[in-house]
Amino acid sequence: MKAVVLAAGEGTRLRPKTDDRPKPLVEVAGDPILSYCFETLLDLGVTEAVVVVGYEKAKIIDRYGDAYGDLALDYAHQPERKGLAHAVLMAEPFVDDDFLVLNGDNIYRGNLAAVLDRHAETDADITVPVDDVPPEAAKGGAVCEFDDEGNVIGLVEKPDTPPSTTVPMAAYVLPPEIFSACALVQPSDRGEYELPDAIDLLLYAGYQAETVPFEGWKQNSNSPADIDHAASRLADDSS
Repeated sequence: MKAVVLAAGEGTRLRPKTDDRPKPLVEVAGDPILSYCFETLLDLGVTEAVVVVGYEKAKIIDRYGDAYGDLALDYAHQPERKGLAHAVLMAEPFVDDDFLVLNGDNIYRGNLAAVLDRHAETDADITVPVDDVPPEAAKGGAVCEFDDEGNVIGLVEKPDTPPSTTVPMAAYVLPPEIFSACALVQPSDRGEYELPDAIDLLLYAGYQAETVPFEGWKQNSNSPADIDHAASRLADDSS
């Protein structure tokens, strides 16, 4: 399975670290965040990835070239940061089958292999690792909506009244039809094309989704405190 890694972010809240480099090249415990993402893909047995780049893109391309170890790399350019659905759409020329999406500014330490296994074992079109969060936290991102039988029937982005407290963990296995959905979504109130909205279109059209409880941890990198927390978690894992 091919991966699409979203690495076009500028990281304004991480300045001055991102004054001269893109957010995915900010270092945690001595290595760029993006390297941790590539290591995760190698651990999963993924051999090809499309990296969506934007801000200071040349520095990512110069750093990694056409491969990271046994992981072959292609690059897609997102000229404007218009949201994750728009970023995924930029990878369309490189993808013709189901693929894994990861955020290149997140560090993943969890059971993503179980997510890929579940996708291979079921008839689901979409497979998502999920976690349960406190009700207030469910308002801050995408939230799963379920029917009475526990089937995922929608994804709601930043709801005022969350339909559940089950949230995706910024990783998705998606079919190539997601590109058409990404092209159809309208900008959110933030002015961005949201990936959960595109997935929601597929669910509305009858595509089936499976969820896998996420075991482990995932750390984003939106602030200096996030970077410090990620370094602490990595140190705990290695001790």
